[in-house]
Amino acid sequence: MKILVLYDYPPAPGGLATQGDLLYHGLLAMGVDAKAAHLKSDLEKEWYYRWFKPDAVVGVGFWGDYPDIVQHPQSFGMTAVPWLLADGYVANYRQELNVLPLILVTANWVKETFVRDGIRGDHMVVLPVGCDTDAFIPRAADDPKVRAMRGILGVSPDQLLVLTVGGDAASKGGREVMAAMAQVREEVPDFRYVCKVWPQPRTEVQNALDLELARELGMKDRVSFPTHRVSRDLMPYLMAACDVYAAPSRLEGFGMPQVEAGACGKPVIGIRAMAMLDTLVDGETAFLAGVAHANTVTEAVLGPAAGYPPDTHVIFDRPRVADYRASVPGIAVALRKLLNDPALRQRMGAAGRARAVERFDYRLVARQLVAILAEHLGMP
Repeated sequence: MKILVLYDYPPAPGGLATQGDLLYHGLLAMGVDAKAAHLKSDLEKEWYYRWFKPDAVVGVGFWGDYPDIVQHPQSFGMTAVPWLLADGYVANYRQELNVLPLILVTANWVKETFVRDGIRGDHMVVLPVGCDTDAFIPRAADDPKVRAMRGILGVSPDQLLVLTVGGDAASKGGREVMAAMAQVREEVPDFRYVCKVWPQPRTEVQNALDLELARELGMKDRVSFPTHRVSRDLMPYLMAACDVYAAPSRLEGFGMPQVEAGACGKPVIGIRAMAMLDTLVDGETAFLAGVAHANTVTEAVLGPAAGYPPDTHVIFDRPRVADYRASVPGIAVALRKLLNDPALRQRMGAAGRARAVERFDYRLVARQLVAILAEHLGMP
């Protein structure tokens, strides 16, 4: 079997790029003849079509990437198999997606979202995102690289570190976590809350809002928002440096950092919704706070990224859930339990590690892909 994988290649340290790169390397590790190309590089894609002649072109993206990961390979007679996230609403390409023989999605919640928005579900198969369980491993607190990371983050040896990682903190539930911390700060050992975020204009705006909330909550001395570009080489040590990973995300199509934290032996705080129902086990690998509120929208303004002219106004036939908010009291209960009980953190972290290895190792995901292509498309 020959497979061409389309994603942000060579990979930047973002979620979709990492998702594609782990699939590509997983295929290589199992001996599949695989190549990788950037999803938007038409010249390079055509070059591979002409001489490599792949049996399948697997494209990693969201539904709006349809022209690059499905339409383009199909125009050259290739079998295109998209591996898609959902971003809350499938606004376009429904008819085109419905006639495909196979669509891969990252979680059951993504499949449910696609079906809700008019995509038939009988040709959709859930393929989870892979995790590099060789890099994301439990590490001792006295590991010099872990000590260095905690020192850079301003965490003293006697403090507990609660960590959130994302493009910005609010989208990963950071504001709800801060509010919960303010409720429990007198009931738990000394801690710091670090939100590692990505430098971009929207993050700068959100950081300012989040810092203001920290001041209002009396938490400004316990919270920080390091805003830096980092490589994937750093991430295993960042995860290993924390004691609890907290990300009750507002919108989550898989939750790669939650799985990576588990692979590092760290307990997770999430939300009882979306893809975290697939990736985390409440009370075993994580504590899942309940949903306090689901924000719905009745209309949206769409543009070229969705395949529409600029400023296209779309009115939904029924309200759509745009995102969720986790229960602050629920997060507070989880923080109180985890920060006060080292044995519980150890036990849940060990369960998270076992689950990551057994279900999300990137080589296992590659094997699942090959099996899916054989079963659904009859590929050898």
